[in-house]
Amino acid sequence: MNGKMEQVRPLNVISSWETVRFELLNTRICDLGLKIEGSLLERPIARVKKELEKKGIKFVPRFYLTDSWGCPNRVPIVGVPFYLVDKRLRRLEEEQTGWVEDEQQIMMFLRHEVGHAVNYAYRLWKTEQWTEIFGDFSQPYRVKLRPNPASRNYVRHLLHSEYGRLYAQKHPDEDFAETFAVWLTPGSQWRRRYQLWPVMRKLRFINDVVKPLACRPPQLRSGKLLNPVEELTQLLADYYGQRLERYRAAAQGYVDDRLREVFPASAISKTMPAALLFRRYREHLSGRIAAWSQLTPQDIEAILQKLEERAAALKLEFPRRALTRKLIDIATLATSLAMDFAYTGRFMG
Repeated sequence: MNGKMEQVRPLNVISSWETVRFELLNTRICDLGLKIEGSLLERPIARVKKELEKKGIKFVPRFYLTDSWGCPNRVPIVGVPFYLVDKRLRRLEEEQTGWVEDEQQIMMFLRHEVGHAVNYAYRLWKTEQWTEIFGDFSQPYRVKLRPNPASRNYVRHLLHSEYGRLYAQKHPDEDFAETFAVWLTPGSQWRRRYQLWPVMRKLRFINDVVKPLACRPPQLRSGKLLNPVEELTQLLADYYGQRLERYRAAAQGYVDDRLREVFPASAISKTMPAALLFRRYREHLSGRIAAWSQLTPQDIEAILQKLEERAAALKLEFPRRALTRKLIDIATLATSLAMDFAYTGRFMG
């Protein structure tokens, strides 16, 4: 120590995981702006599409973000968990549940769900041959499955937390999806691996019957989505069953509450995005902060960037006629936050 107090740089607090976690948990899922395009999911989805193409299957299901893996009932559309599109959400998922899918597991789930989609698109489950081989599609799902680990009538693919790799025994629909996934997987060597198993009949059915059939146009391409991410209005904290209060104290770079105070909800129709103020008047705001704090230009830029990003994420707006007043408000807010940082190393209040 040289006797001088070292200035705390706000960028560390702004970008800390504690702050990011709290901001995420305090945001509605539908407001996270999540999309498959340009996300971490693009590559695995492109891979499974390529696998379908190599097998000669022309039908490619639509993929959409929802709250869990699955296809809506008898609808050939693949739902993928929303948290997989963002590194921060993947980290949060692992933190909250103790597990998150890696790329290999994502591929396994995708192939499984694509199997469901192909089944539904071509109405295979309605055919006599499908029923003869896989069973009655309409039979109820067993709530509690007691799989037979020794059975060779089923493939072994997905690793289920409760059933191990025996999930194909859950229901005829799952049996087909698992068998399809093994058949679709490059390098699975299913002919050699299952050559002496009775399940070989199911694999040959897919290879000899489903594959040629899938070269034709499907009977069904779309349907009603189940819980699309745009309709998930619950806070991420509620999704995980967490209480926000336990995270608030650690979120030293949190600004959402103060932004909501400055930009409360308005019933007026003519409004402007709050984020636009921070972007348009960045130079003016920087000058105000510099005059009242000892922060570096880099630190000031970090604070203003954070305010702009959070205002945009929260979709805050204000009446156009209040432009001058709101500019004064945000100048005061930004200066206050900067002074908090300069003297305490965190946001106060």
